[in-house]
Amino acid sequence: MKILVLNGSPHKDGNTTALVSAFQKGAQAAGHEVVVCPVGTMNIKGCLGCEYCHTKGEGTCIQKDDMQKVYPELNSADMVVFASSVHYFGFTGQMECTLSRFYAGMKPAKAAKYGLILSSGSPNVYAAIETQYKSVISLCGGEDAGIITCAGAENKTEAALAKAEEFGKSL
Repeated sequence: MKILVLNGSPHKDGNTTALVSAFQKGAQAAGHEVVVCPVGTMNIKGCLGCEYCHTKGEGTCIQKDDMQKVYPELNSADMVVFASSVHYFGFTGQMECTLSRFYAGMKPAKAAKYGLILSSGSPNVYAAIETQYKSVISLCGGEDAGIITCAGAENKTEAALAKAEEFGKSL
């Protein structure tokens, strides 16, 4: 299975990236191909709502930014994992921009499974993101493969990284 991880964290060495690395290690050990797109550090703008993609572009977005690197991976993935730090009860702005650009193609072409990896400084801040995630996979006709969350002092601990690695192995 080809797994695409969209890492929405703007921190290259942060808690989310550590969880993504552990997940990737587990998934690769289980024989899966894993591609990580660091959308949190890429130049991806939000959807303009211009409708070019649905009127003239035949599903192609008019904007030419780093999302052009993500679309081919997105459309060939069997599974998509959204990974994000939590910024004030929501995905990072960078992840929100990436998600808004799904509109051009309306959904990933192949992905049947989805996963969610979240890290935050505080517990009990995940409800809005989990609702959004479940709405996205419902729209895409996908299956929820699992959700991993880590908060506060739990981040980057052996237990948290083992949990993320086990998630990857379980697929």
